Amino acid sequence: MSRVLIIGAGGVGRVVAKKCAMNSQVFKEIFLASRTKSKCDLIASEIKESLNFEIKTAQIDANNVLKLTKLIKKIEPNLVINIALPYQDLTIMDACVLSGIDYLDTANYEHPDTAKFEYKEQWAKNEDFKKAGIMALLGSGFDPGVTNVFCAYAQEYLFDEINYIDILDCNAGDHGYAFATNFNPEINLREVSSNGRYWQDGVWHETKPMEIMMKWDYPEIGIKDSYLLYHEEMESLVLNIKGLKRIRFFMTFEKSYLTHMKFLEDIGMLRIDEVDVNGTKVVPLKLLAKLLPNPAGLGSCTIGTTNIGCVITGKKTGVEKKIYIYNTCDHQECFKETGAQAVSYTTGVSAMIGAKMILEGKWKNKGVFNMENFDAKPFMNELNMQGLPWKIIEMNPDTI
Repeated sequence: MSRVLIIGAGGVGRVVAKKCAMNSQVFKEIFLASRTKSKCDLIASEIKESLNFEIKTAQIDANNVLKLTKLIKKIEPNLVINIALPYQDLTIMDACVLSGIDYLDTANYEHPDTAKFEYKEQWAKNEDFKKAGIMALLGSGFDPGVTNVFCAYAQEYLFDEINYIDILDCNAGDHGYAFATNFNPEINLREVSSNGRYWQDGVWHETKPMEIMMKWDYPEIGIKDSYLLYHEEMESLVLNIKGLKRIRFFMTFEKSYLTHMKFLEDIGMLRIDEVDVNGTKVVPLKLLAKLLPNPAGLGSCTIGTTNIGCVITGKKTGVEKKIYIYNTCDHQECFKETGAQAVSYTTGVSAMIGAKMILEGKWKNKGVFNMENFDAKPFMNELNMQGLPWKIIEMNPDTI
């Protein structure tokens, strides 16, 4: 019998809990915990009504290692699935080490006071996890997550050598709001407004935010403006994809989104330091996050499609080869299944699959690992069965 503890009850947490319940042959018992227990109770009631599956709920402060450890030891899960904020990755990892329980997350650690995200501090816990005889699987979302697995699958089964990777993330959804973010506003805006970075010939190159743009024709969507960002999966892929010469990450943004974001940045609303407001300390970005629409509530009103994938160029038997491997998701279809829009769906389903890999023993080791460290094929098979089917297009290697 497999028992899991899911920490986090936002849009992604809802998808993870529901998809775990849909795979009850693996996830026999499900516990859902969050700072706000009422959010967990609402998700639990939805699952009971739609799937006739009972999950248990709890309140937890994910910043408190001692309280986390106490809860984990009380529940005794086989795995902790961290869908909380990236700020809380380290405390939840520490609690797992103290409890001797495997760990999984969907996004790498980000310090609350510094707009920078990297794997350094999580990778540093490798020896702690080894000594505890447990494993941590980092970044089991879609990007990072599925994009890592796409690259690993290409390296294992499609190429002898990979030289170039472009990760392409397009959300062509329309939620009807003048301005809103597709996931946690605070995390989203910190990520998008930061400098871009890409890796080429062994060196990281930094760019100004939105400095580099290209137009890309996304299957089932069409041509969209795509902007170079830094994204965390590149950090591990440069270490694990052999023969790599360059890796970049692009994401689509509409002009309206960029105009709103630039205005908010210009007036100081993206600041992450405290300002004094009549004697009260306020972080502008946190205030903005409270004022913007809750991404978890966008499912019912969002229409359109997402397309996320990788364009990979390399060689097979000495011949130049280029492929485009991707997934598309319809926002309304995702909402009908789980009550969440496609951005939450793609992340949540991928987290459930990563958890399934661990619980079934298909991905198992001691220490801290990224997605591409394991055999990609069983994960790829699950994508097709769990609602995230992928396609491969053969491309002309001479095209950009």
